[in-house]
Amino acid sequence: MFSHVVVGTNDLEKTRRFYDAVLGSLGYGEGLNRAAGGYVYAAGNSSFIVTGPLDGQPATHANGGTIGFTCQSTDQVDLWHAAGIANGGKSVEDPPGVRETPAGTLYLAYLRDPDGNKLCALYRIPA
Repeated sequence: MFSHVVVGTNDLEKTRRFYDAVLGSLGYGEGLNRAAGGYVYAAGNSSFIVTGPLDGQPATHANGGTIGFTCQSTDQVDLWHAAGIANGGKSVEDPPGVRETPAGTLYLAYLRDPDGNKLCALYRIPA
């Protein structure tokens, strides 16, 4: 569904360490340095990119926005969450755990990255 997602940062190396850890916990490699600046995390035909704003203004997070990452198990969600906290992220919302939704039973965890972007790790519990 998505070709790419880009988040801005005010501290590229701090944010790279954060995303190397949280995306590494999901099985993705370290970010690749882009010629245009920033880092790219590739997954098939999709990319997740962190970079400084091209307009030279400070990066800000999206109010009301959330970027979700698919996980393969509840353990992977917990690993993702722990990696994020250990690398400058902040746990937000409820602690990692089960949520009953109209879309089914989900195991979720939420973090804010070092620049305040809201992230979610999601595992769909089989019916």
